Amino acid sequence: MSTPDHSGPNPRAASLGIAFLIAASFGWGINFPIMKNLLTEWPPLSARGLAGLVGAIALAVIALFRGQSLHVPRKMWLRLWLVSLLTMAAWTASMGVALLWLSGSEAAILSISLPVWASLLAWPILGERISVMRAVSLAVALIGIAILIGGNGFAAGFEKWPGIAFALFGAMAVALGTVLTKHFPLAMPPIALAAWQLWLGCLPVALAGLLLEHPHVAALSSIGWASMVYMTLIQFCLSYVCWFAALERLPATTASIGTLLVPVVGVLASAAILREPLGIREIGALAVTLGGVAVALRS
Repeated sequence: MSTPDHSGPNPRAASLGIAFLIAASFGWGINFPIMKNLLTEWPPLSARGLAGLVGAIALAVIALFRGQSLHVPRKMWLRLWLVSLLTMAAWTASMGVALLWLSGSEAAILSISLPVWASLLAWPILGERISVMRAVSLAVALIGIAILIGGNGFAAGFEKWPGIAFALFGAMAVALGTVLTKHFPLAMPPIALAAWQLWLGCLPVALAGLLLEHPHVAALSSIGWASMVYMTLIQFCLSYVCWFAALERLPATTASIGTLLVPVVGVLASAAILREPLGIREIGALAVTLGGVAVALRS
């Protein structure tokens, strides 16, 4: 999906855009520990898939309220399905399953490798050559991930490999979906497009959860219900609305760099909500991985 890139937004619009960007980043970041806690009551595919479907309906209502058409041209359906499966289904399922092995802070740190994978995939698909700076950024980001994996010893790191694999697969899938969207633009209003992507992406995840996991509503406590409401209305709905509002007022590059707040919020929120450790390993991995991604965006 193409994003507007204003060269010189006025100060008021820029300030409002930054406020929307911060709101979206906090909404997404806080979801990591909330989802981790929810997994103690409900399985990952059911929780994220069903929350995504309800969020898609809410986004569709918002789109209609703002006068955006939900009509999808016939020639766009195949592209829409493909991008939705990559950017929504793969991410929703993979990150949910990854949290079975990873802490909320670990998943947050691994998720920010996405821009690096996008820059690598843009080379063969979009013809965007990998510069020396981008190659360096990939190496730096991988070092950060290595710090995260090996900080507690190889045995502990090895036990987390399934979660690491799922998290990285999700990030790579979203990166591929993003690059393909750039190569084959989806000409639809932004919130309407997000609603369709969320619906088409979360539908197979929810169906797989109902068939394989057999979730029971009675298993959800009051905290579990509150977590589902947060994930549906804040993470899947409000944060996306704030993100698109930020894109309308800020250059795309500025908005992309601003999303680096997400893992920072995720790590800090996991430490505050779940009492996850926030030591040298977590801070070092976060700092190094953020540095690699920042170099990639700058280049």
